[in-house]
Amino acid sequence: MSRIFASFAARATDSELAAASSRQAHGGRDGRGIAKGRGWALGCNRLASTDPETGRQPYRLPHLPGIVAVLDGEIYNHHSLRRRLRACGHRLVDRCDGTLLPALYAEYGTGFAQHLEGMFAIALIDLRAEPKLVLATDEQGMKTLYYHTSAEGKVHLSSELPGLLAFSQVPAQEREAGLDEYLTTGTCLGNQTILKGIRTLPPAALAVAGGGSGLRVWRRSSLARPAAVTPRESALQEEVGRLARTHVPVCSVLTNEPGSRLLTAVAARHQTEAEAAPLNSFHVSYGGRRSVAEQTAAGLVAQRGGALHHKVIISPAELPELLPRTIWHLGQPHADPAAITTYAAFRAVRQAGFTVALTAEGADPLFAATPTVPSQEDAARRDGGNWISPYVESLAAVPRPLRESLYTAEYQEYLRFLGATADRLAASLASDPADRSTAVTDFETGQLFPAHLRRLDHLSAAWAVQARLPFLQPAIAAAPRHGSADAPCRPATPYGAGRQLLPETLLRRPPAARTCPFEAMLAPGTPLMELAHDTLASGRLRGDGRLDPVAVKSLLADQFQEPSASRAKALWALLVYELWNQELHVLRPAQPRDDALLESALAAA
Repeated sequence: MSRIFASFAARATDSELAAASSRQAHGGRDGRGIAKGRGWALGCNRLASTDPETGRQPYRLPHLPGIVAVLDGEIYNHHSLRRRLRACGHRLVDRCDGTLLPALYAEYGTGFAQHLEGMFAIALIDLRAEPKLVLATDEQGMKTLYYHTSAEGKVHLSSELPGLLAFSQVPAQEREAGLDEYLTTGTCLGNQTILKGIRTLPPAALAVAGGGSGLRVWRRSSLARPAAVTPRESALQEEVGRLARTHVPVCSVLTNEPGSRLLTAVAARHQTEAEAAPLNSFHVSYGGRRSVAEQTAAGLVAQRGGALHHKVIISPAELPELLPRTIWHLGQPHADPAAITTYAAFRAVRQAGFTVALTAEGADPLFAATPTVPSQEDAARRDGGNWISPYVESLAAVPRPLRESLYTAEYQEYLRFLGATADRLAASLASDPADRSTAVTDFETGQLFPAHLRRLDHLSAAWAVQARLPFLQPAIAAAPRHGSADAPCRPATPYGAGRQLLPETLLRRPPAARTCPFEAMLAPGTPLMELAHDTLASGRLRGDGRLDPVAVKSLLADQFQEPSASRAKALWALLVYELWNQELHVLRPAQPRDDALLESALAAA
């Protein structure tokens, strides 16, 4: 794993490249490297999980000096590719997985990424003729690459937003609609960011710049692979075994989800069968009576597999310190409190000496573990039979009536002109010709899941830990299900892999509701409430023009007088947003707001 950055068709100064590297140094502590030429630069901060002794980035082979590459992530099939490329006459100088990238590109051109298996974001410069920039991401988008292109065709990119903002030619200007989108969904949807003109590459992306044109991005095709014949339960065991093979020890992050319990059980058995050291598992909770049951269940899962279990409890006194650090590493506001537990989990992993961890991201659809669509009966009772409005409202970081009461009159006018995020989401879902379940699955996969993967990528890198995701490997999704036409199994349910490892009571135990003790954490007198008051009651909100400081102050007063979970959740979202704003202004001095759309809205009104 590495943190990578680059510029193309632009002049990046040495101080900008140094700043981009420094702002991402936490994610790659085993070496820094920069290659540059006229109008281009590639750089990386390396975390060595394959060939720690001799691997070096940027990658450049002696017999292919005109091809330079950097890699964030891992290539799992590099051994077979290495044999193929050597048979073609290429000389590979070490055992590092990314070393083969120049040779693979020399053989297959822009189709090189079709041959890769793994989790990766790649930037490559081809200098053999007119300079060309080539970017590629893995099929699931497990590794993030932010980019900005100017009207003149200048391209800048980075693994993390703070690194991208080290380039002075990249603007740090928030989109006007970003605040409403964030408070409506708790995150930035899809490949969009909260900053104007900055996006992330989508999954399975190929992007090319050169010849005087800007960056062109499209979804690359995949090579046809043999149909899977291994049942999904066996495929999971094989993938865990493959991802557990590394030059450094591997551990497991254990959450309250069924997929995570199964993953830890399978990984623990693999360690036993491989006669390796026992698996270490890490489980995080906020403490208190409500988390005792989940702590106990996690401990039992580890105990059954013979894993060495680490119970990590977040103290309320830590939150004022943990929250700003988490927000800085995310690079943009994210209202899900699971971000803090993710940050704390990888902190514990790293402090225990591990740099590679197995996690169960991507398992939810396989287990149908987290239904997010209200039932038809609930929807009918709540909204006259319409499921869309309750579903969109279920995503909100701040409920709509409260959200709109926090906006200034000016911002409300703007949203009436543009269309509130909730209305635009509802219209998009209503226009989908698919059935309800398919429409929601498509939305969550395409719009919500990328933000979830960005969170995992950034917060594992915050502690220089490589998170490996067995459930997102193609072999799991493509594997056939056991069952027959008369007695089919539930779609995509790999419980069979755990039947010999965990009792049914643990394996099928429903996950705890994905809630956070907001009310307790933001009660009067708590450290976090003091931070919220100091941050939100200050004069900073007055210069924004979108949030009404009087309304925010009233919300704080109501929470002091009569604490409630809904108000605490809203204060959490506002606190995250304002702390992010403070971090942004540290990274880059305040820039003028883009008022063109706002002025148009007011004129139309």
